[in-house]
Amino acid sequence: MKTALITGITGQDGSYLAELLLENGYHVVGMVRRTSTINFDRIAHIQDRLEIVQGDLLDQSSLTDTIREHKPDEVYNLAAQSFVPTSFSQPVLTGEFTALGVTRILEAIRQVKPDTRFYQASSSEMFGKVSEVPQRESTPFHPRSPYGVAKVYGHWITVNYRESYNLFACSGILFNHESPRRGLEFVTHKVTHAAVRIRRGLQRELQLGNLDARRDWGFAGDYVRGMWLMLQQDKPDDYVLATGETHSVRELCDVAFRRQGLDWQSHVVTDSRHYRPAEVDLLIGDASKAHRILGWEPRVCFKELVEMMVDADAQSEKA
Repeated sequence: MKTALITGITGQDGSYLAELLLENGYHVVGMVRRTSTINFDRIAHIQDRLEIVQGDLLDQSSLTDTIREHKPDEVYNLAAQSFVPTSFSQPVLTGEFTALGVTRILEAIRQVKPDTRFYQASSSEMFGKVSEVPQRESTPFHPRSPYGVAKVYGHWITVNYRESYNLFACSGILFNHESPRRGLEFVTHKVTHAAVRIRRGLQRELQLGNLDARRDWGFAGDYVRGMWLMLQQDKPDDYVLATGETHSVRELCDVAFRRQGLDWQSHVVTDSRHYRPAEVDLLIGDASKAHRILGWEPRVCFKELVEMMVDADAQSEKA
């Protein structure tokens, strides 16, 4: 039985990845930070099949001790300060977690168990002000937020440890991926949740920022499969995971509100306070390398994804 360590296991991606690994017969160890309120909602249905340990990307010794004790065959680093707007208000903390945290866990692996296979969650936000469309593994990075900058550091330190110490270290450059487990602070869930509440008379309007911003949105359950496939290869490498389609926030609103029988234009208002200081206007990925080498393809389309999220919100509102 293989052992996998997942940092960020209580997040969206961590919960879907844990399910996938359990299905494949892994012993799954989930690392969580010690806080006054730890939210296990996303993994409650599988928690009795997981081993939960305490550790912190800010604390080198806790990471070293965790690797030494559990000797994982695979480590998936999904933990980060991952909300872009927060990275503008807390840039130093974002750098500590999202950038230097990667170095700490790589160093723990190098010192204690260098044959461990490592996955780093890179992000399409690294491309930022894009120099080519679509974006692929070779596209230059020009991040437009402290989060994107921190992810670039995490990406390149992973490459550096691979090349310097011959670690099996991969980065997945994942474009936006959503699900019913997405946090309410993210625009996709903010929209689907509001559509349900407005339909029920619990909310009057939805305030958003740039409706013309476009993203390549996929389903998180598809993307964690790609993460796992990267660590099953003969050689470590970096891969873009994306749908290859781009949709605007305006389209997101249309599909979500239509699912509830509403006209989004009657309920959505724009507010400049919700604009980013530096906007990323167009992100669309070219996942042809992942298709070719990993055999990976997304299975859930944009419309199916948004309707899945609206339906889940409708069910939860009834509960």
